[in-house]
Amino acid sequence: MARIDLDLAHSYRPNPKEDADYALLPLKMSFDDGGAYALLGPSGCGKTTMLNIISGLVAPSHGTVKFAGEDVTRKTPQQRNIAQVFQFPVIYDTMTVAENLAFPLRNRGVAESRIQARVGQIAEMLELSGQLNQRAAGLAADAKQKISLGRGLVREDVSAVLFDEPLTVIDPHLKWQLRRKLKQIHHELKLTLIYVTHDQVEALTFADQVVVMTRGRAVQIGSADALFERPAHMFVGHFIGSPGMNFLPAALLPAAPANAVTAGVRPEYVRLAREGEAGALQAQVAQVQDIGTYWLLTARVGEATVRARLAPEAAVPAVGETVWLGIQGAHTCFYGANEELIGEPS
Repeated sequence: MARIDLDLAHSYRPNPKEDADYALLPLKMSFDDGGAYALLGPSGCGKTTMLNIISGLVAPSHGTVKFAGEDVTRKTPQQRNIAQVFQFPVIYDTMTVAENLAFPLRNRGVAESRIQARVGQIAEMLELSGQLNQRAAGLAADAKQKISLGRGLVREDVSAVLFDEPLTVIDPHLKWQLRRKLKQIHHELKLTLIYVTHDQVEALTFADQVVVMTRGRAVQIGSADALFERPAHMFVGHFIGSPGMNFLPAALLPAAPANAVTAGVRPEYVRLAREGEAGALQAQVAQVQDIGTYWLLTARVGEATVRARLAPEAAVPAVGETVWLGIQGAHTCFYGANEELIGEPS
């Protein structure tokens, strides 16, 4: 295992001149030895490019990659001692499950007794113990991806294990189980894990630290709680949460910082208030949806749309009704024109 330090930028174009020419804009970032990280963002944001630069499949056009202080920028994945798990299973159909799991170890000359012990340990963690003697060709897609995960995890000497959207082919009801298993495996084996996904649930439930990316930039690195409570960039507020953060002109809130342009508040923290209450704004109800565990109220505050998650037992107003919404409070965030968090919540 190793601490990984990135100080780089990357463009697939020969002479980049503007931000749009870069797949990854200049960044400095570190992944601590033994940490569990997720690279989270929409398609095209640069997360897979970053993963492939870490692994050595792509060389950065500018800057360096260091493992435990050593410059490995021009070294191959084999020289970096990286294990990588891809979106679709990479296994040998003619081999048994046990042979597939053992292959990376046999390929490196590990003693047979140690191979058997390690294969048994990983198989048990992934609930493959009962299938060790089956040929991989006859297994379902989710079982094959478990094997692929196991092949990435079976080596004890790796610098890091990298996952590129590994649960895409897994049935939805099994994804939660595998995320839980990966979390358990991380705690038991103390491997450095970096996991690419566009799914916020996967990222926030798997990783201790999440790197949120957009348009080639890493806009915030933090825990699930930090990303939810204190998004440092408006994109984070929008991308994290269901639904995402409400944004409205800061001028609507009398206690906003003088240099604030936009106010942000999560739907979870918007509430029905009394007329004229401090921090409350008048709104007109546009839509009410019964989500089951909560009501989702959508209202208009001037030209802005504001959504509120209300308790299932709440007295919900009717569409078209005028209400007061409690918006400004301890969880309100304020942003400047450059979309970076400024000031403190009121």
